[in-house]
Amino acid sequence: MITRRHALAAGAAGSAALALAACGGDSEGSGGGAVDGKGKTLTFWLMEGTNASADAYIEELKAAFTEATGATLDVQVQPWDGAHDKFVTAMAGGTGPDVAEVGTTWVPEFADAGGIDDLTADIEAAGLVDGLVDGLVEAGTLDGSMYGMPWYAGVRSILANREMLEEAGVNTQPQNWDELLTMITTLEDHNPDWISFPVLGASIFPAVSFVWGSGGMIAEEQDGAWKATINSPEAVEGLSWYADLALKHNSSTAAAATWMEVDALAAFLQEKVPMFISGSWTPATIRQDNPELGEKLVAFTIPAKDGAVAPSFLGGSLVCRFTETQEPELAFELIKLITTGDFATRWAEETNYFPGTTEAMDAVVAGGDELTEVFATQMVEGGRSVPVTPAWGKIEGAKTINTLLGDILGGTPVQEAADTAAAEMDGFFSG
Repeated sequence: MITRRHALAAGAAGSAALALAACGGDSEGSGGGAVDGKGKTLTFWLMEGTNASADAYIEELKAAFTEATGATLDVQVQPWDGAHDKFVTAMAGGTGPDVAEVGTTWVPEFADAGGIDDLTADIEAAGLVDGLVDGLVEAGTLDGSMYGMPWYAGVRSILANREMLEEAGVNTQPQNWDELLTMITTLEDHNPDWISFPVLGASIFPAVSFVWGSGGMIAEEQDGAWKATINSPEAVEGLSWYADLALKHNSSTAAAATWMEVDALAAFLQEKVPMFISGSWTPATIRQDNPELGEKLVAFTIPAKDGAVAPSFLGGSLVCRFTETQEPELAFELIKLITTGDFATRWAEETNYFPGTTEAMDAVVAGGDELTEVFATQMVEGGRSVPVTPAWGKIEGAKTINTLLGDILGGTPVQEAADTAAAEMDGFFSG
């Protein structure tokens, strides 16, 4: 049975205030059987750029949806740039789509504002609860309810140049931080001109793996309220360990301290960097841009302080149903079509991301290589979301964690920098 819950909240979440009103009443239906959509049209917002082959995918998706339901599917491709504010404006004005792709870090904000439906009952009725990737479920869940169906995700692991590692005599999966440090210092001693393991001051996602890998957390929910814990002893230990790679070793340069992941990739392509933390989508790019280097690639999971797999940020998209839709059952039929079965597997293969269901993910891994298996292990065993709170968008927008990293690499004591960041985060949580 599909039950739509309209818990619309007035007030701001993100860059604009939302004053939302429910459109249409509650609808009930089977949730799992065919829905008659003859004569109806559904609108789907798809984000631009993730899939270079999207045109063919869209046409086949439209045909399959019409065949399954009789309805027409209107796919409207939206650029990521400015998409957040476009969603906010559309929700406030009641001009949004029936269904949309929504980035994982936006889902809590839109759910809290009342712009997207609670899909918990729909997912349960469809028998899909047990087959979803945990990290994406976490990203789409607010106050115990799921507001997005997992679609695809990427995760970060260590990508390396096998030839450079073997030249230095290191090419094995590090089982903990000590073994990773040994690899880094061995590479450093072998060739001081290499940047052995870049510390990226302008990217928070490599750093948070070390916060999590030491047992720390960015923030935690306590008695219904969020509280920053980026300044806890465990989190400070992880930040210190990561920053020391730059401050005490040659894992950074003055330039690399301000690098983003794209800068590290550029240096890796020039074979100035033997290994770096990178996304599961990167090997395909390298193989396309530099086929010779593509043959040298090897991957390792990011280790934790005392284990081979640390938590790693799992980011991607979920598919959400907007509260204003007049066709909730038909909308969920589209969500199922996109996020399960052949269309889920195909999207993952075409985009070099992982699908959101374990069945589709198993199919991708089975058809992949050793690199795919490493990234999949990191995702399944360590995939984790940033704090699932409507305030995260504000923290992200203020670049609180980026500033924290920059301050530490600039010489500010780690505890002092973390305390400053925690105070700013707590202001957003309570604001």
